[in-house]
This record gives sequence, structure tokens and C-alpha cells, in this order.
Amino acid sequence: MKTLITGGAGFIGSAIVPQLKEDGYEIFVLDNLSFGNRDFIDIPDSHFFLADIRDIVKVNGIITQLKPDIVVHLAAIHFIPYCNQHPFEAADINIRGTMNILNACTGLPSLTKIFFASTAAVYPISDFAVSENHELLPLDIYGLSKLTGEHLFKKFWLETGIDTIVCRFFNAFGPNETNPHLIPEIETQLKGGLRTIKLGNLTPKRDFIHTYDMASAVSKLLKLKKANYDIFNLGRGIEYSVVEIVEAFERQLNEKIEIEVDPARVRKVERQHLLADVSKLKKATGWQPVHSIDEGIKDMVNSWTR
Repeated sequence: MKTLITGGAGFIGSAIVPQLKEDGYEIFVLDNLSFGNRDFIDIPDSHFFLADIRDIVKVNGIITQLKPDIVVHLAAIHFIPYCNQHPFEAADINIRGTMNILNACTGLPSLTKIFFASTAAVYPISDFAVSENHELLPLDIYGLSKLTGEHLFKKFWLETGIDTIVCRFFNAFGPNETNPHLIPEIETQLKGGLRTIKLGNLTPKRDFIHTYDMASAVSKLLKLKKANYDIFNLGRGIEYSVVEIVEAFERQLNEKIEIEVDPARVRKVERQHLLADVSKLKKATGWQPVHSIDEGIKDMVNSWTR
């Protein structure tokens, strides 16, 4: 099956590409390398397209020539502080770029399935685990742009009848991170020799899931028969505070780490909880996460302490 992955050279894409290769898919990647890295993925140059999803002419040319059986749309700008600082750029990439991908896919006789990476940021603040039928109320331009993407994919399905899967990603962690999210920010400071690190909000809890577990879930979702249009949460179903993440680094380093709150890093609007109800995903696919926080952080620490 010819499978085109937009944003496939990025953080999450670099975990999904080898998983789908192992499953026997013929992988092609479209990426502008603004955040991704060509070295993250092991595919021949003939299967890699350097392009920006905002370039409708180039996108149309690549997709109509390739005639993929499956399209996995990961390409987006998703670091929330950056999106808030550059809202027009975030909307342009995440909405217009998504429209370009879908327009190019419309009418493709080969296409059997399309997958959209959405986000937990479409949900409002909640003190409980959120399921797929929870109220949708984004708090920022990133969540709003991704919710718009969900509506565009729903429209695509209604017009084409092609199986369409929307997957709401929760907080990813693992190798090849390309944005200064919490775990890579902690790692960067610790790698630099600091044992008193500067962070922002300390009390919020997040549902951290390893990118390898995300890749296995995406693989199982792509195998669903007669999916029609469906939406799935993708998290681990466990939440951790910032302090608990730092404690996991302490366990792996066997050293004490002090935290200083940096006012410049404190977000004015912050969720105290963001936890996934993943029962629908597990029931539909049989998927189970296997990588714990400690295992993932151990791999990170080992990569720069050995």
C-alpha cells in the first residue's frame, strides 16, 4: 500500500515511519523540514518530497502523481507558545495547508483511507478524563486550528465516502523531539550539567505517551475495516505533574534536581489536568501502551550519559 505521510520527518512522524515500514507499507514522506530532519527517517530519496503543505501547486503535483492508497496527515505547527505568538502563521499552516492536502486527495481513485492527527487541545479545561464525545472548546489558536481541521476532514468524508480517521494526540514524548516542550526542556538543561533547572507552571498534570506507543496505535487504526468517519483519543490514560516528571529524571540519574520557577516560562492560561479516556481506542483495536515514563526517560538519559 502506497502510504504518504505529511510531516513524516518530524517528531511523531519519525516513530510512525519505521512502524509502518515494518508493517509492510511502502512509505513516502512530504515534509518541508522546518521542524523535521531528513536524518530522522530511513527512506530512499525517491520516496521523499521536500515541500510545504501551503504550496498548493506542489502538493497537487506530488499527490496526483504518486496516487497514494493511504494518506497520514501529520504536518502542522504545534508548539502552543509559538502558535499563540504567530497566530496567522499557525492558522495558515494548520488550516490552509490541510485544505490543500484534502483538495489534492479529492477524486484520487487509489485512495482508500485518510488519517488526521488532531489534538487534545480541542477539549476545554476538565478535571476528569475526556472521552471523544466530550464538549469541544479550544483555549488557543492551535486547538482552534486543529478543530477546524477535524471539520474539514468530516466534510471530505461526507463528499467522498473514503474512510477517515481523526486521532486526537495527547502529550507525546520520546526521541527526536523538535520543540521545547516540557520533557525535552528538562533534558536540555540536565544535559548541560545543571541540577537546578528553571521551569514554568509546576502543578499541571498531563497524559504523556511515548511516540513508539503512538506509532503502534496509528498502525492499528489504519488496519480498521470500514471505519467510515471516526474519532479516537490517543494517550496513555495516566497523568503526571511537572514535579513527577522531574522525579523520574532524578530516579534515572540518581541525583537530586532542584526546580526554580521562571516567571517568563509561566503560562497565564493553563489547564491543571489533561487526561485521555482511551477506552474506545483499546476496544476498537486491542491496542495497549507498553512504554512507561521511566522507561522512556531512561532511554533518553542513557543516550547522553553513556
